[in-house]
Amino acid sequence: MSDDLNKRGAQDRARINVNEPHEVAYWTKELGVTKDRLQQLVKDAGASAKAVREKLAEG
Repeated sequence: MSDDLNKRGAQDRARINVNEPHEVAYWTKELGVTKDRLQQLVKDAGASAKAVREKLAEG
């Protein structure tokens, strides 16, 4: 099932999809990072929001 682009926020807040512009917008605001930093965090930690938050906390 595809995302409903009329809904605000991430469809599944447990996962980060950097290929969906609305999710990138949500997560960059939520985490206070740039798009490039978000993409690097997902590359390093995987798509799990929890893992990305942990990686971000490490510095």
